[in-house]
Amino acid sequence: MAEERTLILVKPDGVACGHIGEVITRLERRRYKIEALKVLNASDEQLRAHYSALVDKPYFPGIQKFMQSGPIVAMIASGTDIVNVFHKMVGATVPSEAAIGTIRGDFGRSWGPGPIQNVVHSSDSIESAQREIPIWFPEAK
Repeated sequence: MAEERTLILVKPDGVACGHIGEVITRLERRRYKIEALKVLNASDEQLRAHYSALVDKPYFPGIQKFMQSGPIVAMIASGTDIVNVFHKMVGATVPSEAAIGTIRGDFGRSWGPGPIQNVVHSSDSIESAQREIPIWFPEAK
């Protein structure tokens, strides 16, 4: 298998609750490499590009508000089969459905109505990673 790259975002709830180190630790335990890391506040432009398939949905403004509620930690990580493996490490999108032992299963929680606050994002395919990385890391080659 070839080396791959993936985008990981520790979302505002993950940053606020102090889970940045745990996400990095889990990556490093699997011996994946962090190629780039930065703390940022998401712009409208970045969010519209990242969630392009959801922009016209009635719930997009809630996602946008949540993703702009605090800083985000963005990472590019690489390694063999990282997209698939890290996506499994993250767990199901809905925290109450995520298995214990996954990031969302361990740290996520359902908050009732509104956008899902599920700690972290990871690219779900190589194609998604290739599309998402330049949104958050325009300087990356």
